[in-house]
Amino acid sequence: MHTPASAPEPSRRTLLSLAAAAGLTGALGALPAFTASAAPARPAETPAARDDARHVLWWQAPADAHSMIEQGLPVGNGRLGALASNDPGRELLLITDATMWTGGLNDTLDADGQFPYGRDDFGSLTLLARLTVDLPDHDLGAVSGYRRTLDLAQGLVTASYVRSGVTYRREIFASRPDDVLVVHFTQSGGGTHTGTLTLEGTHGEDPAVSFGAAFPNGLRYGAAVTAYGSGGRVRAHPDRIDFSGCRELTVLVSGGTNYAPDAGAHFRDISLDPAALARTKVRRATAPSAAVLRRTHVADHRALYDRFALDLGTSTEEQRALDTWERVGHRHLSGDPDPELEAAYVHFGRYLMIAGSRGSLPMGLQGLWLDGNDPDWMGDYHTDINIQMNYWMADRTGLSPCFDALTDYCVAQLSSWTDLTRRLFDDPRNRYRNTSGENAGWTVAISTNPYGGGGWWWHPAGNAWLCNTLFEHYEYTLSRSHLERIFPLLKGACEFWEARLLTTTLPGTGREVLIADSDWSPEHGPLDAKGITYAQELVWTLFGNYRDASAVLEKDTRHAARVAALRERLHLPEVSPETGWLQEWMSPENLGETTHRHLSPLVGLFPGDRIRPDGSTPRDLVEGATALLTARGTDSFGWANAWRALCWARLKNADKAYRLFVNNLRPSSGGGNGTAFNLFDIYEVEKGRGIFQIDANFGTPAAVSEMLLYSRPGHLELLPALPDAWAAGGSVTGVAARGGFTVDLRWADGRPASVRLHSTGGRGTTVAFDGVSRAVSLKPGESVTLKGFAR
Repeated sequence: MHTPASAPEPSRRTLLSLAAAAGLTGALGALPAFTASAAPARPAETPAARDDARHVLWWQAPADAHSMIEQGLPVGNGRLGALASNDPGRELLLITDATMWTGGLNDTLDADGQFPYGRDDFGSLTLLARLTVDLPDHDLGAVSGYRRTLDLAQGLVTASYVRSGVTYRREIFASRPDDVLVVHFTQSGGGTHTGTLTLEGTHGEDPAVSFGAAFPNGLRYGAAVTAYGSGGRVRAHPDRIDFSGCRELTVLVSGGTNYAPDAGAHFRDISLDPAALARTKVRRATAPSAAVLRRTHVADHRALYDRFALDLGTSTEEQRALDTWERVGHRHLSGDPDPELEAAYVHFGRYLMIAGSRGSLPMGLQGLWLDGNDPDWMGDYHTDINIQMNYWMADRTGLSPCFDALTDYCVAQLSSWTDLTRRLFDDPRNRYRNTSGENAGWTVAISTNPYGGGGWWWHPAGNAWLCNTLFEHYEYTLSRSHLERIFPLLKGACEFWEARLLTTTLPGTGREVLIADSDWSPEHGPLDAKGITYAQELVWTLFGNYRDASAVLEKDTRHAARVAALRERLHLPEVSPETGWLQEWMSPENLGETTHRHLSPLVGLFPGDRIRPDGSTPRDLVEGATALLTARGTDSFGWANAWRALCWARLKNADKAYRLFVNNLRPSSGGGNGTAFNLFDIYEVEKGRGIFQIDANFGTPAAVSEMLLYSRPGHLELLPALPDAWAAGGSVTGVAARGGFTVDLRWADGRPASVRLHSTGGRGTTVAFDGVSRAVSLKPGESVTLKGFAR
């Protein structure tokens, strides 16, 4: 392993010159960091609560301090997050900052020409701090009527209980406007709060009301806590805060790092003192009351949450009487649909997106929530499915602003990715190097970190998949400014593939085609195959997106025309005469594991849409894709189920898409695959050991969206995969469509009952259902109600 201290780093001049060459000098620094900010606007009122079962989850037990990742309830402001235990006698918060990363550029390759992949060289996401609030004599055994809730709509975690005739309540939230975590203790019935709170770092720091330190990689970090009460006494000591006799108690925590989105400065703001800034933030947050902090937070959260609504039907009174964990178990054992729980699962994903992806780095394998400093796979950004799946949901469910964290990240990393590709990709030990001897543009590794570095293996097609994800955001929003920002990424990726593609002659045809150089079909194999379907599909889509972006922006049109001509020569996958499946490799044989978790050869079905069951794609290709998807099976885990559900939705198979959705709702037991106590998705990596991976919590809601609405620019299809469980009646409001539209849709008896189309920038499209289509022309900002789809 190589330490970041010994790894040479490109100079600021080198990185800035690379940025300038890519047209990025104006984009550096676009990603917000832990910084000082002006006092936020204070709303006069709190939006009315939405307290039905689709928006409020509840439990009858707190989290076990030793099982926080499965039981702790998440809060977050997009940068600063926490898992809360809600234990009456000992509240525990595990606090994270999205930029709390060890490691570095990691640009010294191992003997096989691949990147090192450890917590010191590549790095890892880690915890920032632990906050504990001890309340003597409030042990769980001494209280009654315990209840904890997660209010998805308000962005609040609460716990309440009765002790000695007094009802105690605590409320926890992470405010983005004030950039603090708030824990507010109240009571009714004449009680008081007496106890101690401590804040401690997780990297050897002693308990303190404020601390600051630095990693060996130079990243500085810090945190601070303060508290105030009413009707009692609060006293701060160097290592703790004591409180006694307080009718109410408000605890405020802030913290962060000096990470900065500037490759030329090695991703550090050396002028920033995180501990001092944290102290400033908590001190300023004491000026408004806890009620005002809450009101400000809720208004900010609801501004995003209320963009989308979902009704999948009505659950029974018996189901509603159960707490959330009981409902998950009952849904699994009975097999009966629980439409309100199922809608709540979608909204839980939306809640996590709002809490975890605003104003900082994007979410990786575990999002913003950890229970220790050793997350599996470093909690990194996997570019062969996971980071892409994390963001499929954002646009589809009304959370387009949350997508910006991914855009900001890619823009900020581009100069480093370009530098690493230029210097290291053609290392003779790299089995994926370009045999053409040419090298241009940029690509990434399977794992990436926030310092421009890669880990594990090179991932040549990863650049195409990232670019296609970024371009799809443009298709939803039609934001020209977004397209301007990502254009250098698209161009650089195309340049990489211009240098990488090989010319070969197809056997038996004499036809010359372009194929990808040696690679593997992630994460499947074999390790040295040319023309893998995965790469061919992604590059075909990339080249088309670059052509379209060039036309919109009127930039580099000659280059775009050359790339478009290459696209016409790309080999596109065929159906194997031996298996009847879409080929994963340029071979009729099945060279891998039939039920493999990855659907790499099906990227042309989803997230791409070259393969369509609407008659525009050759029938044998659709049948081959269907046969391969069938062979992969429907009994997998988490993100693999979500990806399968999305593919079946594209194939209009509602039954299989819904079955996979339900598979992800099964309760996890003993580390097994499924949904944990707190609804985090658990992935069983080995018998008896499960880990949290957040991608399924986002991919599964994306599948629900695709079941209700399919879209591509110029075409929308209503209810393409509506399952019987939801067919009786329901509605979705604010579901987004590519081409610049949103749709409000109500259905009954499996058919649209009312449809309203809003233009968010789009001008023309067709809307279809069951063979009937309507052409629609709107000006941006206009809306229209469509008729003719109901019986």
